[in-house]
Amino acid sequence: MRVIVATGRMFRSVRPYLEQAGIDEPVVCYQGAVVADPTTGSFLRHEPIPLELARETIETLQEEGFHVNCYVGDELYVARLTSEAERYAGFQHLPIHPVGDLAAWLSEAPTKLVAIDEPEVLDRLEARMKARFDGRLYISKSLPFFLEFASPEVTKASGLAFLAEHLGFTPKRTVAFGDGENDVELLEWAVFGVAVANAHPRVLASADWVCPSAAEEGVAQVIEAVLDSSP
Repeated sequence: MRVIVATGRMFRSVRPYLEQAGIDEPVVCYQGAVVADPTTGSFLRHEPIPLELARETIETLQEEGFHVNCYVGDELYVARLTSEAERYAGFQHLPIHPVGDLAAWLSEAPTKLVAIDEPEVLDRLEARMKARFDGRLYISKSLPFFLEFASPEVTKASGLAFLAEHLGFTPKRTVAFGDGENDVELLEWAVFGVAVANAHPRVLASADWVCPSAAEEGVAQVIEAVLDSSP
């Protein structure tokens, strides 16, 4: 059995956890924009946001007064240090690089962008941004305080589909777990999608089965049951 991690986190943020868990399979990160080899650090897949589209997105968000995280070369860049930036960097244990005018500074297609605010504020922003960038960007919440923007070719499912072809497995042999809004496509891709009990309503609606919450280690319970039932 293979265990594949699919996350919205940066590669550098998730890599220590993979090492701690002894997982050396490639990891899907940045919502699927990157598939990376944790042993070598090389990117097997990278689908960044086109440069001009990224600049347009940054300018639109900043005009509305939102803090923007910008990810280039597995590093985190911001216009200036704000409470939102420092809280995010502390949560992820990341260095952060203030660069001034973010859109003007940007000269390379970024892997993803993130707007940070209160959940209700981001709900309204998500609706406006999806209307404006319909078909041009993948837009979804990861956690309630983070609204993420990526290439339209990007979802966790697209990252896993790339990896399935690379490693030789299929959706029909895959069980996927999720809790956040950005996990919907992942659960729909796999033959059997499992939501944890405290998952986002959209994830619960798309799941084939619901396991106990993260606090109750529901995912571990399912994996152990699968292993126990294997011949």
